[in-house]
Order: sequence, then C-alpha cells, then structure tokens
Amino acid sequence: MKTTSIMGANMEAVRAKIDTTRLKFVLQGLVVGLLTGAVISTFRFAIERVLVFMQAIYRHPTPIKLGLVLVGMIALSLIVAALLKSEPNISGSGIPQIEGQLAGEMDFHWWSILWKKFVAGILSIGPGLFLGREGPSIQLGGAVGQGVAEGLKKHGADRRILIASGSAAGLAAAFNAPIAGTLFVLEEVYHNFSPLVWITALASALGADFVSLNVFGEVPVLHLVYTRSMPVNLYWHLIVLGIVLGLLGYLYQRVLLAMPGWYAKTHIPRYFQGIVPFILVIPMGLFMPSILGGGNGMIVGFGLVVPSLTVLLVIFAARFIYSMISYGSGLPGGIFLPILSLGAVIGAIYAVFMVQIGLLPKVYVMNLIIFSMAGYFAGIGKAPFTAILLITEMVGNLTHLMPMAVLALVAYIVVDVLGGAPIYESLLRRMTVPKQIESIHRMDRLELPVFAGSKLEGLQVRDFSWPKQTLLIGLNRGENQIIPHGDTVIRAGDTLVLLTDASQRAKIRAKIQHLAAHMTKSEGVHHAH
Repeated sequence: MKTTSIMGANMEAVRAKIDTTRLKFVLQGLVVGLLTGAVISTFRFAIERVLVFMQAIYRHPTPIKLGLVLVGMIALSLIVAALLKSEPNISGSGIPQIEGQLAGEMDFHWWSILWKKFVAGILSIGPGLFLGREGPSIQLGGAVGQGVAEGLKKHGADRRILIASGSAAGLAAAFNAPIAGTLFVLEEVYHNFSPLVWITALASALGADFVSLNVFGEVPVLHLVYTRSMPVNLYWHLIVLGIVLGLLGYLYQRVLLAMPGWYAKTHIPRYFQGIVPFILVIPMGLFMPSILGGGNGMIVGFGLVVPSLTVLLVIFAARFIYSMISYGSGLPGGIFLPILSLGAVIGAIYAVFMVQIGLLPKVYVMNLIIFSMAGYFAGIGKAPFTAILLITEMVGNLTHLMPMAVLALVAYIVVDVLGGAPIYESLLRRMTVPKQIESIHRMDRLELPVFAGSKLEGLQVRDFSWPKQTLLIGLNRGENQIIPHGDTVIRAGDTLVLLTDASQRAKIRAKIQHLAAHMTKSEGVHHAH
C-alpha cells in the first residue's frame, strides 16, 4: 500500500510539471495554418488563371475582344466598388489593418473581411493590375485566425496570437516561404518576439505551406539560379547599388503616400477610384502583356533572358507608374510583390549598365538581380531580416546570404537617414491618426523635454506606451523639427510635441513623466501581448 501511494504521488508530481500550453497553441496554430493554406491556395490559383486568360486575350487582340475587355473592366470596377463601399477595410494590402488590429487600434468582423477581400482581391489582381497577392493573403489569414479564435472563444492575448499566426500563414502560402512569413509578422506587423507568439506563428506558417506545396508543387516561386558566387573584390557594387536602391526606395515611399491626395483631386468617390487603373491597364496589356500582374512571371523570365538596357528602363518606368496608380486607388491588392519586381528590374538595370561599361563580368548579372529584390524591400519595408529570408526561400538558394545582407543593410540605412518610415506603418498612421484627432474634443499642444538619463532616452517611438487621447506630432531636436514615426529614436535634449485634450493636459503630462521615470523596458513596449 505504501509503495502504491508513493507511485501515485510521483505521478501527480509529474503531471504537475507537464505544461501543455505551448502544445495547445501549436495545435491551434496548425488548424489556423491548414485552413489558411486552403483559402490562400484557392485565392492564388484563381488569380493565376485569370491573369493567364487576360494575357492570352492581349496577345491576340481583335476589336470585339477589346470591346468586351473594356466593358468587363468597367463591370469589375463597379463590383469591387460596391464591395469597398460596404467594407472599406478591405482596401489596399490589408497589412496596415492587421497591424492596427494587433495593436488594439482597429477591429473588424472577420467573416465580412474574409469573403469580401477574397472576391475583391481576385477581381482586382487577376486582370493584370500591378498589385500583389501577398498583402491580401496576410489579411485573409488574419481573418481566418480571428474566426478560429472566436470559435474557440479566445480573447485578449490568445486571440491576437491566433490572428498573428493566421497572418504568417497567409504570407507563407502566398510565397511558399514559412520562415519569412513568420519573421515578417514578428518583425514588421506584431513587433513581438515572445516564444508563445513565434512558435504558434511558425506552426501555422508550416501548416499553410504544406497545403500550398501540395497544390503548386515544390519549385520555389522565384526560381532563379546563378553559376558563380560574387567575389569579395566586387562587393563595392553592393555599396553603390544599395545607395541607388535606398534613394529609389525613399522615392517609392513618398510617391505612394502622396497618391491618395492626387486621386482626391479627381473628385471620384474613394471606393470607385479603382476604375482608373482598371481602364489604364488595357493599353499596358496590349503593349507589354508579359509584365502584367504582381511581376513574379517577369522575374522568373529574367532567368531565361535579361532584356536590353533600354527595355529594362521602359519596364521600370511602366511598373513604377502603374504600381502607384493601381495601389493608390485603394483597390484590394498588395505592394509586396510589386516592390520585389521593381527591385529585380533596378538590379538588372544596374548590372547590365556595369557590364556595358566593363566594370562587371556578365556572369554576375543574375546575382545582382536576386540581391536587389531583398535590398529594395529592406529599404521600403524597413524589415531587412524578412527581406533576406524571404528572397532566400523564394529563390531556393542559401549561398548568397552575405552579399544580400550587405546590400539590404546599405539600402535600409539610406532610407533611414533620409527619414523614411516603414511603409506599412506609414499607411497605418494614415488610417488611424484622423480617428485619434477626432477623439480629442478640445485639442491643446503639450511640449515635454527629454532630459539626459530619462528612461525615454534611446527608445524608439513605438516602444513607449503613449496615453490614450494623445498624439505625438513632432520632435524638436535643436533647430530642427522632426515628424516622428515608429522607428524614430528619442534622444536626450529632444522636446516632445504632443496633441492632447485640453481638459487632460496636466494629467497627461504627469502620466508620461511618471511612465518615463519608472518604466522598465518591457513595460514601455506598446505592442506587448
């Protein structure tokens, strides 16, 4: 009897030590991933079939066909406009919406987002508009995660983890890149690297990728190969090209963020502005049908033949302008793949030019095309780790990490020095700042100095829990006034310029000073789950 009681006590002790929390989240993540994989694979397949159909029409046009295309484009724009009017939060890539949702600044009805984004995304991206499938895939995955969370009656942090894992699964299924999908959500969207978050997101991404691989096969999405690794004595090209990518990346950010203002001058209702790219894509289809869509087909084509310098310059101008027109209209579609496409074209232009003037052996042209995709995204998205891993997974080659990292770092630094913010954060700010200002009933300006030794010193703006009904609108640094974004580092000697409610002015001042004086690093992080 004594032996039995001892064994029973030991079993109870073992059960007490077993913690199944992570296992439960992994299993939940797998469910989200498998469901997301099915949704995104269907989404991706439909877009590819519609694009192939449209390219076939453009390659063999007749007046009757073109007339039907024009009528069809107008009809599609009307359908998408109706969906956008009923659910404005399906516009654009959807990544800023997910970021806002995970930050607690926005929330949505998951089923409305899921089916309307799915339909509107296919109708917008499939006909060849210069939009990517990856942003919508991330938002669709987030909606699936939210739906599973509601089904399991999850709330708070648990709900956010499943939304984040669905987002990772969406990118993984869109690009067959589970590691990059996980890292992108952690680095760019959720800003949270806790073990519970990343292990759930990874499980979800692997589940989605498993489904996608069974549908589309195991060949990498951007399968490009090069015959020789770039020698160290040619690394100076990475510095020069990185500066070029950084400058053009900053230009991309500025123009993209200005597009809604330019569209507003047309006086077309926002939900119906998509008719502009729907109509303008027709002449582009007749002129260059091979470059329609997000651009992955064009990139893979570089593996067969790299066009001449003149043709590459025309492709760059066309893709840059049409990408801005497409995304700026607010249509459901992303900029992820269009950014990679532009990066590949910039790399090709640089490489071909250097070959022509005798400063680069021709054998390294493909190297720079591949590296430039990572560099351009690293600069615009300000997510260098995601950029490096994403291109590694999408290309299917692990031998180019060092030069790609050098190029990505240089492009990132150039954009950062110029004051460029992460593009998805900037897009989110455009959506949430007007709502924050509306919530402030009687606006008043508050200025707070940052002294040496303050806990605020050295923090990024996103790493501080700013009180509600408070908006940081500027940083006075010496004679300069800086418009802050999440990446902006607060320094000793800065003066914070805030907008707050006049009735709460003294209270807000005291609260920020208290937080700055007593917080630990973990307490200051705004996005902690």
